[in-house]
Amino acid sequence: MQFEAILFDCDGVLVDSETITNRVLHGMLNASGWALGEDECMRIFVGHTVRSKAPLIEAETGQPLTDAWMAEFYERRNQRLRAELEPIDGAVPAVAQLFTRLAGKMAVASGADKPKVVMQLEKVGLSPFFGEHVFSGHDLPRTKPWPDVYLAAAAAVQADPARCLVIEDSVPGLTAGVRAGATVWGFCPKVGAHSTPAQLLEAGATQVFDDMADLPRLLGIL
Repeated sequence: MQFEAILFDCDGVLVDSETITNRVLHGMLNASGWALGEDECMRIFVGHTVRSKAPLIEAETGQPLTDAWMAEFYERRNQRLRAELEPIDGAVPAVAQLFTRLAGKMAVASGADKPKVVMQLEKVGLSPFFGEHVFSGHDLPRTKPWPDVYLAAAAAVQADPARCLVIEDSVPGLTAGVRAGATVWGFCPKVGAHSTPAQLLEAGATQVFDDMADLPRLLGIL
């Protein structure tokens, strides 16, 4: 295989979490005075941290984005994820096959907070394949679309970023992978995608695919 390591985004790539999280965020923003729709909420926030949109939230709600508000959001979000989260179709067998082929040189590089990422991987049975190789942009000087989280993940698996494949489903995340110097493939499922294939290609994806179960075959493993 042409790559030394594979670095995965988490939300929307390994776990089907984005609609669940968006529903919680949308409800809390509406309750705070911002009357936006669910689709608009997804468009604004997918691929971004909530805190990165603090000026917009404060302008629309007329209230400061406090630590208490964020803590309540995290708690409500995590409760829903623990109850409802499922893996992306095909993700678990694909990751298992790639783990064996790459001798474990894989990592998760997410823009979400690390406790959420770890909890999600544990819930869907993916944590054994990544171990300590789970990274969050919250823990670095800059998060996506900056490359820091992908550079940290590549360093952890002792791989040259130029020899890494990044799998992403959002334009900010894809931009981060490109800026890290990796090859980036866009994941755009037939149902529930939040970016179009054209948007992912324009952001720098060298390939776009729509079924995570196909990933080993696309890499020439099957």
